[in-house]
Amino acid sequence: MAKAKAAAPKKTSTPRKKKTKTEAGSVGLTADEVASGTQSSEIKALGAAIVAAGGHVLAAYREPLGGHWVALAALPLEKVKPTPYQRELSKAHADRLAAVIPKVGRFLDPVIAVPDGDGFISPNGMHRLSALTTLGAKTVVALVMPEPEIAFRILALNTEKAHNLKDKAIEVIRMARAIAEDPKRAGQSESDVAFELEQASLVTIGICYEKNARFSGGAYNSVVSKCETWSTDPMKKSLVLRAEHADKLLELDEAVTAAVARLKESGWNSGYLKPIVVARVNPLRFLKPGKDDAAPDFDKTIDKMIDGAKKFDPSKVKAQDVALAAAVGGGEE
Repeated sequence: MAKAKAAAPKKTSTPRKKKTKTEAGSVGLTADEVASGTQSSEIKALGAAIVAAGGHVLAAYREPLGGHWVALAALPLEKVKPTPYQRELSKAHADRLAAVIPKVGRFLDPVIAVPDGDGFISPNGMHRLSALTTLGAKTVVALVMPEPEIAFRILALNTEKAHNLKDKAIEVIRMARAIAEDPKRAGQSESDVAFELEQASLVTIGICYEKNARFSGGAYNSVVSKCETWSTDPMKKSLVLRAEHADKLLELDEAVTAAVARLKESGWNSGYLKPIVVARVNPLRFLKPGKDDAAPDFDKTIDKMIDGAKKFDPSKVKAQDVALAAAVGGGEE
């Protein structure tokens, strides 16, 4: 007699956790609480620093979300500078602001500032400060915070002018160097400031841009971001490794540029030749998402790409390859 087949066990699905919606009006301070409370010793010291710099505290209050003390102050314009580690000034953007502000007839957008020596630095007001200087202004109104380290966090969220990859990478490497050189933050690692630096790959790419302003970071960003992970070493030590990686990446760029030259000699003329070469020599293009948890080894990956770029055969490129690269966008900077 044939045995009856056992019924297959029913699959049990793990119930999804429902996202709890924050109740309106349940977070932070009330309007009365923002305007009241005993001032901290830090905000009192900040007020004294503002006066010593020739400025005036217009108000002191607790910001409504976290309850941290902030001073609203009028500061002499010459006492406020952009942070030294942010991206370069866009003259066109600063000139536009200088043209628009007089039409409004008012300056209504305070910059954010933190103490720095006998003055202040701003992580988000470079273009407004430049515009005010162009207009001959004497004073800038600022939201001043007593914690200098807040400047790094604000830079990570900076939306004054949209970043491209080059802007962001240069800003990140400057922040990393500033942390490495600060005795008070000597033990901090990339992991400790991952929020501020955003991506480990940006440190390496930032060094590349320092050494070569015309570096095509967009062509390599997807590869580097898969290989670079946050270091737990002190920043000074990890920057040595990032510099070695940057040198290897620049070596790859030279090999890719030579391959592009061979393509042009073969009659190809397109702005997307570099991405085509990079895509062909990229050994990570065959990796399936989620297949390998460990990050690919940077040196081995880039060494393979350098070897592939040196052996690149222009005769294997077809018209459809160029058309596809153009359609995708290619990653040129």
